[in-house]
Amino acid sequence: MFSVPCGAPFLFGLIRPGCWLGSSLQDSDSIWEVIIAMIEKLKALLIEGEEQIAAANNEQELQMVRTALLGKQGSITEALKELPKLEASLRSEVGKEANRLKNLFTSQIESRREEIVLKASEISPEFDCTVPGIPPLAGSLHPITQMSYDLNDTFRSLGFEIFQESDITSELYGFDNLNFPPGHPARESMDTYWLAGHESGSGGERLCLRPHLTGASVRYMQSRKPPFRFVYPGRVYRNEATDARHERAFFQYEALVVDEDFKFSAGIVMIKSILSKVFGQDVAVRMRTGFFPFVEPGFEIDMKCLVCGGKGCSVCKHVGWIEIMPGGTPHPNVIKTAGLDPDKYTGFYVNIGLDRLVMMRYGVDDVRLFHSSDIRFLSQFC
Repeated sequence: MFSVPCGAPFLFGLIRPGCWLGSSLQDSDSIWEVIIAMIEKLKALLIEGEEQIAAANNEQELQMVRTALLGKQGSITEALKELPKLEASLRSEVGKEANRLKNLFTSQIESRREEIVLKASEISPEFDCTVPGIPPLAGSLHPITQMSYDLNDTFRSLGFEIFQESDITSELYGFDNLNFPPGHPARESMDTYWLAGHESGSGGERLCLRPHLTGASVRYMQSRKPPFRFVYPGRVYRNEATDARHERAFFQYEALVVDEDFKFSAGIVMIKSILSKVFGQDVAVRMRTGFFPFVEPGFEIDMKCLVCGGKGCSVCKHVGWIEIMPGGTPHPNVIKTAGLDPDKYTGFYVNIGLDRLVMMRYGVDDVRLFHSSDIRFLSQFC
């Protein structure tokens, strides 16, 4: 047996004078070589690890250093694989020193992580202020939605209430209550989508997607007391061929006034005021006689085409005018259905084609573009 000489190198108190290796003299040289190699490996690992930790500039790099030092295939684990080469009496000491080194690295890594987090808001030295930035993406309202909101604001300023209802209605409110006689050809003009299982029957039993908004007007009046001043925006559905002016699902905006003494001329003034508010200028309007079962008298209300300035284009069918709404005085039968006396109450009704109004605002010549979900087109209105 022999003791380690006092002049031997020491690390972490691993080898101390008077420490007995418990080996014969013949094996002392080889054992000593293993110990010296282990000491040098731990010393090198300490220096290398501290340099790597200090060099990590972000949390991702620091995590890579943690894995390289402390992971299952890390440097500490590899160093511990040398333990079986040592005498049993030294394995415990070497293991303790390796664990101390592991704890030291863990503490240093955590300290470095806190430094990185605190400096995360600082601008990197490599930041080039001359490079053009990337503008953030921002959403916006669809132009039809924005038009609806603008009309809401305008009508609210005139004392109107905003009314909403389900997209599903019935034959009772879509036709029967609006003076559409059973079997009348006007029903066919709506190209109605009847819900599966409700194709047969009649009245409230026969459900459909609303082909227009007017049916809800009766429902509104049945549940409230006059006078009435309300608007009703929403989507409607018709099974018709699409073209530059028509879609299968489109938006309408209905306005109804019912009172004891409401002049027809006041309705005309209301229409012109609303269009002037929407377009920011006076808009030429004309009225043509039109048949709608729920109004009497009924009119087709046209405005001068703003796409072509009245010169004629595909949107206005080259006549310079575009139909934007039907209108007129509510039919006495509709007033009766609402539970009111038609000899006492009258009013004014319009149903604005919201999509066409948006086309006029932006000079777009095809309504289908607004329903295409094409971000390239819609981004123009952000």
